[in-house]
Amino acid sequence: VQLQASGGGLVQAGGSLRLSCAATGRTFSTYGMGWFRQAPGKEREFVAAIDWLGGSTYYIDPVKGRFTISRDNAKNTVYLQMNNLKPEDTAVYYCAAASVSRTVVSESGYDFWGQGTLVTVSS
Repeated sequence: VQLQASGGGLVQAGGSLRLSCAATGRTFSTYGMGWFRQAPGKEREFVAAIDWLGGSTYYIDPVKGRFTISRDNAKNTVYLQMNNLKPEDTAVYYCAAASVSRTVVSESGYDFWGQGTLVTVSS
């Protein structure tokens, strides 16, 4: 599986962005998918995950109610809708695929990674 993330950019606090992650491979629909982020000077952290059907999702507390992860298996794409963005959301965002169907929280549980897209939120 190869992953290509896009949709990052510069936005003011309170604004919105939608990240996309396009995957190649016929088995995309069987993978659990996730989004991670790495802020400057910090370690990469888990943000959100979704299971293979999109029926189960998981978020870290700082983004609950503001971010929504979703997927379109017909398009081999997973999305991260980010609303009410805050300066602390500034980071490089990575999508990842896990060779299991359920939601996966641990970074070590992911097998494939995209190249990251930069999100900058100005105050």
